[in-house]
Amino acid sequence: MSRSITPPTFTLFRTLILCACCPGFLFAQVAKPSASPKMPIHVKVVVVAMFERGEDTGGGPGEYHLWVEREHLDQVFPLPAGYHHVRMNKDGVLGMVTGVATAKAAASVMALGLDPRFDLSKAYWVIAGIGGGDPADVSLGSAVWANHVIDGDIAYEIDAREIPESWPTGYVPLQKATPYEQPLSSELDGEVYTLNQGLVGWAFGLTKDIQLADSDNLRAARAQFTGFPNAMKPPFVTRGDNLSGSTFWHGKRMNEWANAWTKYYTGGQGNYMISAMEDSGTLQALTFLDQAGRADLKRVLVLRTVSNYDREAPGSTPADDLKESLTGRKYSAFLPAVEAAETVGDKVVRDIVEHWSVRESTIPHAP
Repeated sequence: MSRSITPPTFTLFRTLILCACCPGFLFAQVAKPSASPKMPIHVKVVVVAMFERGEDTGGGPGEYHLWVEREHLDQVFPLPAGYHHVRMNKDGVLGMVTGVATAKAAASVMALGLDPRFDLSKAYWVIAGIGGGDPADVSLGSAVWANHVIDGDIAYEIDAREIPESWPTGYVPLQKATPYEQPLSSELDGEVYTLNQGLVGWAFGLTKDIQLADSDNLRAARAQFTGFPNAMKPPFVTRGDNLSGSTFWHGKRMNEWANAWTKYYTGGQGNYMISAMEDSGTLQALTFLDQAGRADLKRVLVLRTVSNYDREAPGSTPADDLKESLTGRKYSAFLPAVEAAETVGDKVVRDIVEHWSVRESTIPHAP
């Protein structure tokens, strides 16, 4: 008795006949072309902030808040391997928060740099945050474009109570036996990062005439620093050197160390102006990403603005001054510094975006 063929069986029977007659048929059925992979997003500028207070928008601002609102960084991308999600706008500007101190900064920047969703090979990096300024060089609310970023953590250290009387500090460069021992080691490993001086000069030239916000509070705070002419000036834009380290240090003697440490690692050419807690970590990650073709070190800028002085005012002590800083009484320039970082930094960001047809292939430089 005959048995009818059900539709699935008939389909298989027909396929076997076609395979026998046309071997290419089976290949065509099995090797269907896969969907095209998504192309990575081409980023023009990465804005790097270090911390935010609360949410990205609304409330009192940290370093990120004003960038999110004014650059309209409305598209959110999770970044599970980093400290904080990242945001983008329609112009190709991406913003990130690294987290405080060098370890978080290095890890977060590396997480972004290796993320396959983004093409950062032509991106400019604008690292913009606040820091403690040297009153010999800058005033509260001022902005400093960095020529060099010097690492203040890579060192030997002897307790201050046991420093030899002839030593000016207990910090000693690695592989050396005394502070600032010459000659400088021929092979350094993260102690100093020299930025693209042509690009730094261009950014400074573009922003040096920006009028930064001043106030009665800033004037009153500056007035305490008699004997420091630059500290008495209204806020201004300049360029100098940045000392980065995870230890928040403070005081006249530490300021002297920062100046000497900077001169040592820049062959006497550098001038320490402002401190930071993340930038050496960020620059180390970007150095590795540059080696991997994932970033371009020649396109990196570091901008720090002065939220406080890095030492006590005449007539005070470092301990008293630090205590007042922790209560907020010495941070009269916090909000002006946050404002200055976005105002000065965004002048550069807007120029890059608006002239992308040129900036993509040609890095701007000072004339």
